[in-house]
Amino acid sequence: MPAASANALDHHWMPFTANRDFQSHPRLFVRAEGMWYWTAAGARVLDGASGLFCCAAGHGRREITEAVAAQLATLDYAPSFQFGHPIAFDLAAKLVRLAPGNLEHAFFVNSGSEAIDTAMKIALAYHRARGEGQRQRFVSRERAYHGVNLGGTSLSGILRNREAFGAMVPNIVHMRHTWQPDTGRFVRGQPADGAELADDLARFVALYGAETIAACFVEPIAGSTGVLVPPVGYLDRLRRICDAHGILLVFDEVISGFGRTGQAFAGDSFGVVPDLMTLAKAITNGAQPMGAVVVSDAVHEVLMAGAPEGGIELFHGYTFSAHPAACAAGLATLDIFEREGLIARAAERAPGFQARMFDLKDLPVITDIRGYGMLAAFDLAPAGQPGARGMVALKRLFEAGLLIKWTGDTGIVSPPLIATEEHLDRIAGVLRQVLATL
Repeated sequence: MPAASANALDHHWMPFTANRDFQSHPRLFVRAEGMWYWTAAGARVLDGASGLFCCAAGHGRREITEAVAAQLATLDYAPSFQFGHPIAFDLAAKLVRLAPGNLEHAFFVNSGSEAIDTAMKIALAYHRARGEGQRQRFVSRERAYHGVNLGGTSLSGILRNREAFGAMVPNIVHMRHTWQPDTGRFVRGQPADGAELADDLARFVALYGAETIAACFVEPIAGSTGVLVPPVGYLDRLRRICDAHGILLVFDEVISGFGRTGQAFAGDSFGVVPDLMTLAKAITNGAQPMGAVVVSDAVHEVLMAGAPEGGIELFHGYTFSAHPAACAAGLATLDIFEREGLIARAAERAPGFQARMFDLKDLPVITDIRGYGMLAAFDLAPAGQPGARGMVALKRLFEAGLLIKWTGDTGIVSPPLIATEEHLDRIAGVLRQVLATL
């Protein structure tokens, strides 16, 4: 496939990208298979980021390609408003069997951002159906990332994601994040200290009144901000506070789900079941856009009972909700997870992966490393403007044949769960080689 011309590059406004800088030195992928990308120049680049946390089963999975092609040839599109198609119900049934606790109902969307906004609307509708429509406030956290729609951007606690857009959704308050610079550096797994930070939610109950709070949104592991692993007991304490005050607990598992922590979902790894769970990315292995909100029986039953007989229970949805091709990709992906035991494989590989990441702590440029399961992050000492050193590292790693995710000066490593020991060695080796030059 030929590389895009310089003129063509000007027409695509790229997301979360320094477009002018990119156009001067494009980084274009034209093919992917297994653990690897290939550039327009024919160079091979090892995927240390699962694409963008999406391709947990590796790239170019023929089973998914064939399932999507067969579905498009049979039923390319079907409306989901008052009509349906069997494969959507098949995927929902398979998905909730994987979900923890009594999360028994799946509402399909097209991205993690849509999943978050959908979960917000479900929470509001649930309380209104219970006769508590005054519960309009949401609680999130500093340094949180919950997508880029209006609701998710408002929940998010990353300044750069919000500052250009002014006032957004009102009635959102943010708890403190859980990273503690004095006691939390170079902690492998869960920090021992910090569970008391969950009491910020109790403070908001006292300040605003529990009767005003609809839901608390939390990433079990805060991913895009730099893999902030919850302190021991932190999520349990949030669960208890929510239960005591009738607040819904929502886990954003868009990054941490589907085996990334060595269990199906991060909530499983930490022993806490939410009321709603948002999913996307690896649900189709990145082969088709899709997201979902998985909802507890208790929440679902309230909304079902609150609508008149024959009436619509939730006035919400998208044109492409439960798209047939996305459902086919989702079913094929979950089949791969089951057949190849990818979740168990992630649990087996995780200790060695974490050891390799923490071995980098002797590099002077690294100021912290964090990780859990098959997910890790490291911080670089800033040089000049925030993020400048991270951008240099991104470019040099690409030239050296490695892709990882960057947020400012923080590098995030999340390899596909099919990674071998040799792949993990190469990721760690290239990181050491390049970061030593910064």
